Amino acid sequence: MLSAAQPKPSAAPDREFVLRRYLEIRADTERLAAPLATEDYVVQAMADVSPPKWHLAHVTWFFENFIAAPYARGFAPFHPGFGYLFNSYYETVGSFFPRLQRGLLSRPTVDEIYRYRAHVDRVVADVIDTVGDKCWDEVARRIELGLHHEQQHQELLLTDLKYNFAFNPLRPAYRAADKADAEGSAPTDGSASRAAGWREFAAGVREIGWAGDGFAFDNERPRHRVFLEPFRIADRLVTSGEYLAFIADGGYARADLWLSEGWKTVKERDWKAPLYWERIDGEWWQMTLAGMRRVAEREPVCHVSYYEADAFARWAGKRLPTEAEWETAAASVAIRGNFRESGRLHPAPANGYAQLFGDVWEWTSSSYSPYPGYRPLAGSLGEYNGKFMVNQYVLRGGSCATPAAHMRTTYRNFFYGPDRWQFMGIRLAE
Repeated sequence: MLSAAQPKPSAAPDREFVLRRYLEIRADTERLAAPLATEDYVVQAMADVSPPKWHLAHVTWFFENFIAAPYARGFAPFHPGFGYLFNSYYETVGSFFPRLQRGLLSRPTVDEIYRYRAHVDRVVADVIDTVGDKCWDEVARRIELGLHHEQQHQELLLTDLKYNFAFNPLRPAYRAADKADAEGSAPTDGSASRAAGWREFAAGVREIGWAGDGFAFDNERPRHRVFLEPFRIADRLVTSGEYLAFIADGGYARADLWLSEGWKTVKERDWKAPLYWERIDGEWWQMTLAGMRRVAEREPVCHVSYYEADAFARWAGKRLPTEAEWETAAASVAIRGNFRESGRLHPAPANGYAQLFGDVWEWTSSSYSPYPGYRPLAGSLGEYNGKFMVNQYVLRGGSCATPAAHMRTTYRNFFYGPDRWQFMGIRLAE
């Protein structure tokens, strides 16, 4: 989960607008879950993923706990045990249902979770309509935070489903294949994308981080100055064809290319290729949300760990960008790209734009630490603040599973070095 908070808005938003946005995003979540069979809702194939049923309930618990409980007239919880089951905050204080066991729960049923969502939606709509003007600013702020939190879980719902389906030997598909999938299934022919170009940046003092009046997570603040030496950054992502060359050159067998912890991980986990890649009859195939298909060389490589991204960059004679370099490069680029709304749910070849947004989250070499001057917010929403870890690394730019409206140039995602199940890819710098 990403760290989250925002300052008090300068003006209270329109209640009708807030209700409409609330209902739209809540409906988006249920549309994403619509293709699932009942059995799909309870599967948890590894510790890092959660069952779809848990995602749908957890985001609903947020609104029940932070909107309904303090502001609804005559509030009573939908179920007294749901706070224990679906409140991830208690993971930090030791009173919670264990994350590893979320997939062991047959109850509450899927139907009951949808009744829970509908009930909380009715209560929140009533709060929006009736809460006094004195409280409205705070209610609107919390709803906005909760909606961005739900959008985070929409992306996690898709990435977790992909892992759960890939675990299944039948390799079921979440969505139907289309023309793009058929083109991607064509045999690899050695035709990679155009050669990468480079954007150059002079040395100097830059500003990074969020400073606007709109929403931003607290880990994007405060805006601050950094000094950058001259650098240049690739104008597209590393492709699967380029990564195949790394594999063919013994990339997974050369200790000199890897960080020591990365090399240890490669040997212990027997990595030979990115997650979801399989060698079938002499060809590389990969699992997608549309099922199995051949690896397409022109598409960005994805589902690689920080260790793999770093090793590839070293093999290529380059390095990963810092997050300050990435944000500097992205500052003048429009936020457009292959986001969830495209329906592809898979990285696409470069098509006339820099791929700085969408397709894959891009690893940077920056550890996930607070910005200078960072101050966590106090209060009940403090569970989302200050979860910094020097052994996690920052990723930028969003992915093909990220809602476009959820993305900002300053957005900081973060994962551990070995993590691979998110849509993670590589951009080179030097």
